[in-house]
Amino acid sequence: MARFLSQDKLEGFEKYKYNSIDTSVLSKYVMHPFWDWCVQFCPRWVAPNLLTFAGFLLTVLNFLLFSYFDYGFNALTKNNKTDDYIPSWVWAFSAINLFVAYTLDGIDGKQARRTGTSGPLGELFDHGLDSYSAVLIPTCLYSIFGRDELSPLRFFFVIWNIFINFYLTHWEKYNTGIMFLPWGYDFTMIGSCILLLVTSVIGPQAWHVGLPGGLTPGIIFEVTLYLSAMLTSQTVILWNIYKSYRDKTGKMRSFTETIRPLIPLAVFFVLSSIWALYSPSDIINRGPRLFYVLTGTIFSNINCRLIVSQMSDTRCDIFNSLLVPYALVMAVVFYWRVSPMSELILLSSLCMACSWAHINYGTKVVREMCDHFKIACFHIKPKN
Repeated sequence: MARFLSQDKLEGFEKYKYNSIDTSVLSKYVMHPFWDWCVQFCPRWVAPNLLTFAGFLLTVLNFLLFSYFDYGFNALTKNNKTDDYIPSWVWAFSAINLFVAYTLDGIDGKQARRTGTSGPLGELFDHGLDSYSAVLIPTCLYSIFGRDELSPLRFFFVIWNIFINFYLTHWEKYNTGIMFLPWGYDFTMIGSCILLLVTSVIGPQAWHVGLPGGLTPGIIFEVTLYLSAMLTSQTVILWNIYKSYRDKTGKMRSFTETIRPLIPLAVFFVLSSIWALYSPSDIINRGPRLFYVLTGTIFSNINCRLIVSQMSDTRCDIFNSLLVPYALVMAVVFYWRVSPMSELILLSSLCMACSWAHINYGTKVVREMCDHFKIACFHIKPKN
């Protein structure tokens, strides 16, 4: 049976030690004290990975809920002549779900230390699921603004902005050996919870008002994400990598080895952008939710493979196999100029196939690590 983790990767995991720096004021002085208080109520027999997975399932539930009430992001458009509006309880319910998921994500590591079960599997499991949530959470927030405020194409690039920031954080650790926890994560999660909760009270129509200078809340939301990414994330990451070379504290890889992990992501960004921009049937407007999920699935797979290489201190893959069927489907779409319905069917089929392949990859990697370390993923084995 084919294995995803080679022997050198497994040996690298054996030597792995978690090393992080958290300078976020919100995280250090507000959230961590709150999580320290919360984890006291968690029974010691509960496995940390179970907390992580439960939090992830809550984000999936939010995504499915919004998919039911606002599949095409049309609920808040001016041309919506139907009764397909999002009930106020959905906003409140999703806000609570998201906050609970954020809390579970914050206490899983603390639970691991309480129970003496800290290890590389927990970090890989946590960050791997987070990389999938990078598409699920923002897509729910898109329903607040809808197509009139932010076109599906513009939101596609907003999602890519989130992907790039998430990926660069792990690329930074791949080269420095240290996880510099970004400030933006905690502020974004708390801000998203507040945004959803406020929307449940005042209604989403409040975010569809004109502002001075021709601005709208949707434009401010979009610009804020781009600016915060450049000012608080991307520049800081580049500075940290530069310092690691200057002070000789990092991995000291050659330039080609340093940028190697960026190649599969760059190739995927170019391919997905071409499809979104030049689709014969304007697929990004006809099936935006499917397009986002497909993009997020392949991104998560690329990111998970980087995390494995980063944690095991092995060479990162320069190519991702999921890009092969993606490119083949694009070739069919653009060369044969298939009908709009055929393109949508191809997109759906590709989304299902890539989702299965990614879930298969994730579950097998977890099983291989559990077998190697003689542990269980979702329950704590009694110590001898």
